[in-house]
Amino acid sequence: MADTLPAEIQNLIELCQTAKKNAHCPYSKFRVGASLLTKDGKVFSGCNVENASYTLGLCAERCAIFKAVSEGYKEFRAMAVGSDVKDHFLAPCGACRQVMHEERRRTIYMYRYHDNSHTGQV
Repeated sequence: MADTLPAEIQNLIELCQTAKKNAHCPYSKFRVGASLLTKDGKVFSGCNVENASYTLGLCAERCAIFKAVSEGYKEFRAMAVGSDVKDHFLAPCGACRQVMHEERRRTIYMYRYHDNSHTGQV
């Protein structure tokens, strides 16, 4: 599937994998990276950051969105999210879904690009 995706989406996928390397996840060891493409073509990336007080952590998706919003960007075209899990489809948590809904107000499609097998809709 990656070969059939537009170049800008392939780039987002590569950037989210790079962002994943910055994840701070000493408790779960579950690395996640996200890259967000704005309407203007700028990309903001983020990673998950855990805290001993679990609810104080931040998911990669919200990290990327909040980074963009804090820089004045509020219109987004696409987001790629990557983790180390390859055997099943992962969807964003409820908090991330809520933020995505409020920021985008559109359907978000997620692709499992490892094996061309799944397309999900959030």
